[in-house]
Amino acid sequence: MHSRRRDRRCLSAQAPCGDKMAAPVDLELKKAFTELQAKVIDTQQKVKLADIQIEQLSKTKKHAHLTDTEVMMLVDETRMYEGVGRMFILQSKGVIHNQLLEKQRIAEEKIKELEGRAYPQQAAGSSAPAPAAQHVLSAPGWTLTLLWDFCLAAEEVVPGAEREGSRR
Repeated sequence: MHSRRRDRRCLSAQAPCGDKMAAPVDLELKKAFTELQAKVIDTQQKVKLADIQIEQLSKTKKHAHLTDTEVMMLVDETRMYEGVGRMFILQSKGVIHNQLLEKQRIAEEKIKELEGRAYPQQAAGSSAPAPAAQHVLSAPGWTLTLLWDFCLAAEEVVPGAEREGSRR
């Protein structure tokens, strides 16, 4: 715990750490890290919105599927009405069935589109870090541990930044 505090002091200010003086934090590195934090927050918000939309589309798809299942159990002579605005139009069982299938297909396409936009690396199969992250990690003396300590020290700077447990 004590060494962690010493590391934070070294990263957050130009205070002495042990016998050595900490090197000043590179402004370009700080800028890249700030940009990376902003992108992470923006991406988190977009993913949350996409997840909400995907959940709603899944409910729509499930509702159409259950309705279609019930419609298909009815006899062909059953009178069925399609709701259009404030009125109802008499339709055949086949037309209603096709409309429900189309509704399911459209919902599935939109779900795939949203998943592709919200999780592009999963869709493309890529796991390469963003250029800003590569720049931060390629700086001399920076390791993942130091970067994580820097993130922990910078938590007060970015309110609302969420962490998912410890990554050590």
